[in-house]
Amino acid sequence: MNDDLLARIRLIRSPSIGPVTFRQLLTRFGSADAALAAIPDLAARGGGKAPAITSKAAARAEADRVDAIGARYLIMGQALYPRLLAELPDAPPLLTARGDLTLLERDAIAIVGARNASAAACRFARGLAHDLGREQLAVVSGLARGIDTAAHDGSMETGTIAIVAGGIDIFYPPENEERQRAMMERGLVIAEMPPGTEPRARHFPYRNRIIAGLGAGTVVVEAAPKSGSLITARLAAEAGREVMAVPGSPLDPRAQGCNQLIRDGATLIQSAADVVETLRPIGSRLRSTTIPFHPAPLEPDDGDDDLRRLVEELLGPSPVPIDEIVRLSGRPSGGVQLVLLELDLAGRLDRHAGGKVSLRTA
Repeated sequence: MNDDLLARIRLIRSPSIGPVTFRQLLTRFGSADAALAAIPDLAARGGGKAPAITSKAAARAEADRVDAIGARYLIMGQALYPRLLAELPDAPPLLTARGDLTLLERDAIAIVGARNASAAACRFARGLAHDLGREQLAVVSGLARGIDTAAHDGSMETGTIAIVAGGIDIFYPPENEERQRAMMERGLVIAEMPPGTEPRARHFPYRNRIIAGLGAGTVVVEAAPKSGSLITARLAAEAGREVMAVPGSPLDPRAQGCNQLIRDGATLIQSAADVVETLRPIGSRLRSTTIPFHPAPLEPDDGDDDLRRLVEELLGPSPVPIDEIVRLSGRPSGGVQLVLLELDLAGRLDRHAGGKVSLRTA
């Protein structure tokens, strides 16, 4: 087994080390092995105890399981890793995938919507996915009931990608087991969680960011206010991708989310032609500017004790943008980022969406 892969598995599966911390460690130290060796000292400087590092045996067992089920790893910074997804600041360092990996070479479009969708909306989503597939677009969705299932069914023969919330070998919802197995043969299934992980509520927002980040745009077909589909749309907008929505009757609560998106500036979609027209300029721009992540060692730029005290004074229980901490400190960004990394590994920092951080009070 590749030693670097084993070290990456150990690093990302260790408690308190999420995608942002993983990326910063690799950027600073150049390799997962070097990052693993540095963690105890970093945590001590942050005033806490280092997280328990996942053992080599556990990492090897996971890799063996991935191999046994016919899946493979997609590693951030390597050729097969989706280029647009790598642009996210919290892009998953490792993904497991099973199916037709050539689908990752296509332009992709996400289609999401309500689980309790109307029959008309499901029919529209199925037809839209089919037509987009004929335009050589890979259709991405979350393999949930309702709109997701319809989108996968419509694009099963032309190219569909499912992002699942649990492990790649877990079938959820149960009634989609046959569909997921079919996609492993004729489409592509991708998971961030390790094999054997049962999906939990906290996993679905993580899955949604992958759906939003994998393609140049997201189409919402039917969604209630405050639904997961609107979260996916928001994440797509934050990533600089196009947000599109299908209008619906103001009398149907399931259409309120889409109508709200359109009111707030999303592109109104009535056909695949509308989607293709919307995506052409943004898709070209993203393909030409996206650069995969390649870790490279940085200068140490160690934070001194005065900077550590200053950063802790600037932090509090309320989330604040990291850029604001850097500005108020008057010190170089590298030193501030290092102090935040130390606090993070010491279990004293919480990271929030939008590049915000707060000091953990308990």
